[in-house]
Amino acid sequence: MTKPFVHDSAYVDDGATIGDGTSVWHFCHVMPGAVIGRHCSLGQNVVVMNGTKIGDNVKIQNNVSIYEGVELEDDVFCGPSMVFTNVINPRSHVSRKHEYQKTLVKRGATIGANATVVCGVTLGEFAFVGAGAVVTRDVPAYALMTGVPAKRTGWMCMCGVKLEEGILETSCAACGTRYVRKSQALLRIAAEGP
Repeated sequence: MTKPFVHDSAYVDDGATIGDGTSVWHFCHVMPGAVIGRHCSLGQNVVVMNGTKIGDNVKIQNNVSIYEGVELEDDVFCGPSMVFTNVINPRSHVSRKHEYQKTLVKRGATIGANATVVCGVTLGEFAFVGAGAVVTRDVPAYALMTGVPAKRTGWMCMCGVKLEEGILETSCAACGTRYVRKSQALLRIAAEGP
């Protein structure tokens, strides 16, 4: 069991929970009620708001804010300066805290540098959002999303390698994991044997 590491310049408020082996680096702020799992890494200048939940083994790169309403499951990667939102129609002079929308990033998903995820969406397991993309709707599991607004431009293996497009059944060239395409979804085929 390894205690969490919190850099001297970071603030972790009373009431925040940080799991074993997690590192909180320079100039971070973790607010009360935030729950951060084990073996996570919060890069420089990360803010984790109250009421948020971050799973185990999550990597959050520099300059990312995890706003109230955002949940990150295990093994999620948030690239440098990517952006989450929590209100669809913000106005400085109108309080909309009661309108926060939930954003769920499922296990193993990757969000590239400078991408934006508009609130109220779910990113499926092992989805891959390319750098600079703007996600405005739900993303299927294993989907590669690029562009503004983001569109599915391919499929990604759970190991992070792009899969061959245009065939109903495929295997990853890097790790051998097998997939089958059904309509607009990609499903992983369970390995045979024990």
